[in-house]
Amino acid sequence: MGGSQADTLAQGMKMTTQSLSRYRFLQSGRGWLFPIALLLIWECMSRQSAEHAYAFASIPQIYHGLVEIISTGELQQGIVASLQRAFLGLLLGGFAGFIVGIIMTQWRVADVIIGPLYHMLRQVPLMGLVPLFSLWLGNGDPSKLVVVCLSAFYPLVLATYESLYQVEVKYKEVGDVYKLSRWQAFFKILLPAALPNIFTGVSFALAFAWLATIGSEILFSAGAGLGNIMMNAQAASRMDILIVLTVLIGFLGYGMNFIIQRTGRYFFRWRNLR
Repeated sequence: MGGSQADTLAQGMKMTTQSLSRYRFLQSGRGWLFPIALLLIWECMSRQSAEHAYAFASIPQIYHGLVEIISTGELQQGIVASLQRAFLGLLLGGFAGFIVGIIMTQWRVADVIIGPLYHMLRQVPLMGLVPLFSLWLGNGDPSKLVVVCLSAFYPLVLATYESLYQVEVKYKEVGDVYKLSRWQAFFKILLPAALPNIFTGVSFALAFAWLATIGSEILFSAGAGLGNIMMNAQAASRMDILIVLTVLIGFLGYGMNFIIQRTGRYFFRWRNLR
């Protein structure tokens, strides 16, 4: 009797596990319905007329365009150049933003002096500064790097500033209890408590840095990069290559965002245990 009940229970658990697996598969499959529908609509539009065929390159044409730029090595070179530019800009601009954010929270005078200038400058679209950077630095890599650095600088200043100010009072009181100095309390209590929210700012900075990288490569035509390849494809009326690059830029951005989010969840997993 006991054996029969155990078998029934095991069979029920197995069926439940199978049902959950099937449900998860169906849920994940739904996310592919819209992209597949878009591909079908796109292919239908490309077959309607010569005008549509020019505006909507067919899927076989897009595939051949992808093979072409891979075989020449142009795509690989562009990916490496764009990723290097984005991560270097994130590193330099993000670190500078992190330091400035700390200075503004720890010295009231610095906040009064730097704060208004920072909030004024961050309202100016970065692409609106392109002519100025072009006159100062030319159309090469220095101008592109400055644009990318600024795109990472602004969100990191704000994230650091807000995160440090929003640390709960109970954490600050711990430093008073242990009679820690100002900087001991900052490095041992305030900064660790603020780091999870600051890291969220890093993900925003990365997204802005990636957008600024592609935008600067399009506006500053000199040098290598995915944006430069897009401009060359546009000049040659290569819609197939433009589509390949647009999709690739989206996938790379999504991949970097996924990695940064997973990294944050791993390093700050203790936050969910409080």
